[in-house]
Amino acid sequence: MSLGHRRQGCCLVCGEEEQWGNDRRQKTVLLFVVFAERIGGLVVVRSDHNCKNCLGELNITSRRVMAIRLFGRAHFVDLEEDGNAVTSGQNTSSVAVGITADNYSVCIIDEDEVELWRWPIPMLRVFRLGTMMLGFLDRENDMKIGSTKILHFRNTKELSEFLTAFKMCQSLKSSRPSSPVNDAEKVSVFDARTEQASATQYFQFYGYLSQQQNMMQDYVRTSTYQRAIHINAKDFIDKVVLDVGAGSGILSFFAIQSGARHVYAVEASSMAVHCEELVRRNNLLHKITIIAGRVEDITLPEPVDIIISEPMGYMLVNERMLESYIHARKFLKPEGRMFPSRGELHIALFNDEALYIEQTSKANFWCQESFHGVNLSSLRSQALAEIFKQPVVDTWHVNCLMSGSVKWTIDFERDPESLLHKIHIPFEFQVTKAGHVHGIASWFDVAFIGSTETIWLSTAPTEPLTHWYQVRCLFDRPLMVYAGQIVQGAIRMLANERQSYDVEIWAELGQTRVSNTLDLKNPLFRYTGTAVLPPAGCANDSPSDALLQNAGLLSNLTTGQMDYTVHNMMNGFAGGYCGAHTNAANPSAPAAETPLTVAAQMVHTQDVNRDIFRIRKFECL
Repeated sequence: MSLGHRRQGCCLVCGEEEQWGNDRRQKTVLLFVVFAERIGGLVVVRSDHNCKNCLGELNITSRRVMAIRLFGRAHFVDLEEDGNAVTSGQNTSSVAVGITADNYSVCIIDEDEVELWRWPIPMLRVFRLGTMMLGFLDRENDMKIGSTKILHFRNTKELSEFLTAFKMCQSLKSSRPSSPVNDAEKVSVFDARTEQASATQYFQFYGYLSQQQNMMQDYVRTSTYQRAIHINAKDFIDKVVLDVGAGSGILSFFAIQSGARHVYAVEASSMAVHCEELVRRNNLLHKITIIAGRVEDITLPEPVDIIISEPMGYMLVNERMLESYIHARKFLKPEGRMFPSRGELHIALFNDEALYIEQTSKANFWCQESFHGVNLSSLRSQALAEIFKQPVVDTWHVNCLMSGSVKWTIDFERDPESLLHKIHIPFEFQVTKAGHVHGIASWFDVAFIGSTETIWLSTAPTEPLTHWYQVRCLFDRPLMVYAGQIVQGAIRMLANERQSYDVEIWAELGQTRVSNTLDLKNPLFRYTGTAVLPPAGCANDSPSDALLQNAGLLSNLTTGQMDYTVHNMMNGFAGGYCGAHTNAANPSAPAAETPLTVAAQMVHTQDVNRDIFRIRKFECL
């Protein structure tokens, strides 16, 4: 929502000259109150706004309030007893009924835009009285006079929408893991494998709109899912769909776009409430049913034809949501489909001297023998071990690889959950070039195997960058190798209760063995957004000679503009990929290499040896 420009010294809300109270230090002006009639259902409020104009006009004291989602208007119903019967009379004043943006409280706001009541949802009992009335009972004060409020809604639609949202918020407030009452009752599958603190943090994280935005704005991710669902519409037309971990519900919307008869969107975080809001605003409540809960604990009214989800984490398996995805097969009809259908984790040897030096140097702080008079050097080895336990999440040039890759495959439609509990990937790599091996690089692909076409979503270093990046695991020390030598080893991943994996890697060449143990739950996020550069020393011919001797390569040097043909573009140039790639089609089909023209401008730096090109545009030839 845009409020336009603010005049200097004027209140952002009322537009008048600011009149401050005693505390003139309070100079941050945010939104105060804008009601539903003005912006279609959302109450936007401020934090500690203190303008006397606004406070005087609204007759309200300055205090912290927050955004409220409105679900309709209603009237209070007054009950009277005459000794023989209880009669009701409707109060003529109208109130707005809403739920706060944190999904924690029910709010009642009167016609004068003043908040009358606010009840915490865990402390509130709501019961239905007929088709258009709801009773609200304060659990803590249920014996006090006036503890029950009865509201008569304008229509059944508004009542139903509020009641649906209220029940969804209620279902999200449970913070205790399930426990058996007797031997016949089983602990939840999810609770049995998950530490409670980890689960709480996990669902809180995915309850933030900012995190949903981060995933939705991953163009490769979102567009590949949409294309896979749309191009295989035959698998969705008139079908019942289950969306596991629906989040914002974007995949559910894609399924409806492809003709699905009904979608059950299951979401265990507070995002379920926002998902229901989007479904309601898009007039799809009759097509998409939001179920707040974990897929291990819920029930469905009917079996489903296809399951969709985005359950992948770093190194494919982090967060252990793949187990929930496979568990959801209990709702799938025989011969039903799953999108994605298959996952492949690739690993390869890599060399990156800069990364190794960077990580090693981080422990140099602990080399000090007189830090404020204290000798820290005895902790240097422990600090280094802690640093090397972190998998590195970033992207890199494909020339860092020193071998081909091997892959570990899981079939989501057939393989059991137990396959994800212990993952062992042995390898035997033939080294492609001499140098130091610093560790194991990993990336993953998933396939959407549909009736019409198979679509691949890839996080390979040769593909456009995604929010998964790639992951590298460093050895405790480098391993010197030469081209043609065989390096044997393995990567072992053991699932833990923190919704992640303990990772062990080792490799050996002759009598030399290197290894490391890493914690996938605690990675180093190293990606900075800078362009990916090839490793030093990769040029076999003089780049300057190629630049100056190739006819037509330079144009109009006087203006500093030049056209430079670039081959094998990597994901450092996000969005500039013009050739066919596995995110759009089956990668088994060979694609012709398409050269790209880069219009570049020389940018001079103070160091004449470090002039760089500023990329201006890409054009397919």
